[in-house]
Amino acid sequence: MRNITVSVDDETYKRARIVAAEQDTSVSALVKTYLIQLATQESEFERLKRQEQEIRDKILSFNASDRLTRDELHDRHR
Repeated sequence: MRNITVSVDDETYKRARIVAAEQDTSVSALVKTYLIQLATQESEFERLKRQEQEIRDKILSFNASDRLTRDELHDRHR
């Protein structure tokens, strides 16, 4: 486990201490929880990669025989 040092202004620290006290925890625990949530979120790269795979899956399931005829496409059917 790594230790980190974070510098914040006095007002931010005071407010963080109040929030921590209200939640019956420490400022350090609040920061740790926030960083864990941040690190477990899907990154932009991961999101785009997932979307690409979803699109590729749709393309693979595409069947040209499901297409409309030319007349149906142009509302020419009688």
